[in-house]
Amino acid sequence: MWVVDLTRIEKKIWKLPKPIRSKIDDWIWDVKFKGLHAVRKIPGYHDEPLQGDRFGQRSIRLNRSWRLIYEEKKDGQIKIIQVQEVSKHEY
Repeated sequence: MWVVDLTRIEKKIWKLPKPIRSKIDDWIWDVKFKGLHAVRKIPGYHDEPLQGDRFGQRSIRLNRSWRLIYEEKKDGQIKIIQVQEVSKHEY
């Protein structure tokens, strides 16, 4: 069974919009009970590896504007790094 570590974002998660928190909860539930490799195949999450400074990390899309960035550890633990709002209009 996979273990999802929320300690890094624990305090920030309650400030997120409710639909985003709900999507995070759904993803965590799916990972715990279906397994990370099965969840990566679900098209709705758009799970993808990151490059550059974030090499070794992965992201999922929570919606058009929000991403969850995580790392998979060798011991079966998933460490959530950050939940990030992204915008095309950042200059």
